[in-house]
Amino acid sequence: MGFLTGIGLVPLIVIVIILSGIRILNEYERGVIFRFGRISQTKGPGLKWIIPFVDRMVRISTRIVATDVPPQDVITKDNVSIKVNAVIYFRVMDPVKAVIEVENYLYATSQLSQTTLRSVLGQSELDELLGEREKINVQLQEIIDMHTDPWGVKVTAVEVKHVDLPQEMQRAMAKQAEAERERRAKIIAADGEFQASSKLSDAAVIIAKEPVALQLRFLQTLMEVAAENNSTTIFPVPIDLFAPFLESTRAAKKAKDQE
Repeated sequence: MGFLTGIGLVPLIVIVIILSGIRILNEYERGVIFRFGRISQTKGPGLKWIIPFVDRMVRISTRIVATDVPPQDVITKDNVSIKVNAVIYFRVMDPVKAVIEVENYLYATSQLSQTTLRSVLGQSELDELLGEREKINVQLQEIIDMHTDPWGVKVTAVEVKHVDLPQEMQRAMAKQAEAERERRAKIIAADGEFQASSKLSDAAVIIAKEPVALQLRFLQTLMEVAAENNSTTIFPVPIDLFAPFLESTRAAKKAKDQE
């Protein structure tokens, strides 16, 4: 009776062993199979089966991973102490290398990003860091990707997020920006004065050729003053304004005397 019971348990044990070897991989996962400690094969997504107690499968995600690089204390090339943080985007391109070439590719990539960030920014000046951030991002991406390539990891992008400046440096930059705005305002005002003086010079030449134009301008000024001010204004009238009338009077008197 006991022998028959033992025989009945054998199929059950076999079924359990078979079921224990079933693995399900998602679309974004790859399974690296170790057989007796050696790489056997790589399995794609779907329902897979491995030999229990013989094979061991390591799951590797092939999705893009976004990792924050903690704020790093950096001294720039022009001796300014700043704090900089960044974000790095990477993904596994070769699951086998990501398993056998590095113990933990996530941790290793994060640490490499921190040291590279300090190294690259330490070779840059503050103005370059603030004004040419895209160039620095590309440089960081190329350096980190070169070091992670043997691990089967592809770094797709590195972005410097925030640059924390000391208070005294912020005040100095504010003063510099204010001085620059004042310089531009003075240049614009001087250019306006130059253009105005040039136009006045042209107008003076025209008026010198046509004295009547000066008289017309004088009358126009009188009309503007009368329209804008309600108070009584004493305005000296140049005698030249009445010269035509005086000439006509003299001519008429002379003609009468000749008669």
